[in-house]
Amino acid sequence: MELERLSGLELGNMVRCGDISPTEVLNYFFDRIEKRNPSLNAFTYLKTEDAFAHAKKLEERLAKKEQLGPMAGVPVALKDFLPSKKGWTNSHGGVKSLIMEDAADSVFYTAAENAGAIAVGKTNAPAFGFRGTCDNLLYGPTRNPFHTEYNSGGSSGGTAAAVADGMILMGEGGDGGGSIRIPASWCNIFGFKASVGTIPSVCRPDGWTATHPYCTNGVLTKTVEDSAVMLEYMASYNPRDPLSLNHGFRKFSELMKADIRGRRIAYTPDFGIFPVDPEIASIVEKAAYSLLEAGALVEQVPFHFNHTSNEYAELWCRSISIDTSIDLELWKKEGLDLLKDHADELPEEFIYWNKKAFESTVLDYRYFNDLRTEMLDAFEDVFQNYDLILSPVTICAPVKNASDGNTKGPVFVNGSRVEQLIGFCETFFANFTGNPAASVPAGFTKNGLPVGMQIIGKKFRDEDVFALSYTYEQLRPWNYEIPLKRL
Repeated sequence: MELERLSGLELGNMVRCGDISPTEVLNYFFDRIEKRNPSLNAFTYLKTEDAFAHAKKLEERLAKKEQLGPMAGVPVALKDFLPSKKGWTNSHGGVKSLIMEDAADSVFYTAAENAGAIAVGKTNAPAFGFRGTCDNLLYGPTRNPFHTEYNSGGSSGGTAAAVADGMILMGEGGDGGGSIRIPASWCNIFGFKASVGTIPSVCRPDGWTATHPYCTNGVLTKTVEDSAVMLEYMASYNPRDPLSLNHGFRKFSELMKADIRGRRIAYTPDFGIFPVDPEIASIVEKAAYSLLEAGALVEQVPFHFNHTSNEYAELWCRSISIDTSIDLELWKKEGLDLLKDHADELPEEFIYWNKKAFESTVLDYRYFNDLRTEMLDAFEDVFQNYDLILSPVTICAPVKNASDGNTKGPVFVNGSRVEQLIGFCETFFANFTGNPAASVPAGFTKNGLPVGMQIIGKKFRDEDVFALSYTYEQLRPWNYEIPLKRL
């Protein structure tokens, strides 16, 4: 059987029923990783001994007739960016001087372990997750499974490529500007970012670290249902997160099957400000209007913003650099001066924006909040009359990998200059506002590269995003598109 064709839930059910053992599962997937990872560069390292030890423990529990979680024996990957499994290491996204031991388990890892999954290794990400592509100076680019000259998208690009290529069935992502949705789009899989406060984020010493913009842990999967089940394990209340919500348990895997007939859907190709490649716009428009088949009401609507997409993108670059600038100063006090002694390990764009963050004034902070408020109002103006918003995930197809470890987005799209770190993505608005959002596969370009459609829901209505995603998945299944025959 080709296990890579299964969903996580399907494989987990086979393990729980005794049709295959966790050790057999790992043997299969480690063999697949060994054969296919060299061409993609999705994994930065594997933890084979840890994984097989975990598998043996699961087998002992099965022998005792203990009940395992729905993802029993399913191999998963963790993101090599911030700490995700105590005792393992992270590189902050390919920064050699910052390879350090993980001090704590991430929400995703804890949830995956509770669901019965087995962590097998860590996947590639850009330095500090600071861009919508996946490349760094230490490990190099993660290549797209559909065409290896192109990038997988970022920042959770290693995970997305590994899932898309069937090396794992799901894996960890983090989303502070689209880092789950962008690589999901470019790798033809499903990616979901929860509403702010749904998945707890406990940061120390600054408990508000992940709020400007809102950043969240998450998962990338082949199917909508796998993501819904994993959110059930990740969503919880933690009073040590100042934004954590205590709004009760929700069975997302059941709520996703809600009938969407009569739902009012607002479609926008560009939010009125993004230059979009006409081919991308055409593919996503066709995907959006396919929901008419399910009884939804889909209409193209205007958005009203007072600034350009590049101004908003630069706002994201400056604001997300606040915390990394603080980290750089704290490390300097501990004797590690990255900018002075290890600048060659960091992208020049990262250095530039961290310097800009240091130069910011209180008026810059007010400007940041003013523009963030504009985004919120623009969304709420539309949500007064519509239930969900659809748009492209990115305004261009996947970009070609650079040869210098510093792959960026395009300089121009549709004749207009574009900010290269995040300005080619229509995702970061939802991080400034805290709305739930997902990426679903919308189709392929004439060159065979994947295109994603973004689904944005009202704040704290995560189940609506799942319902629309699941309905679309039934209308336009995408699993068969996994590039299984690539050598």
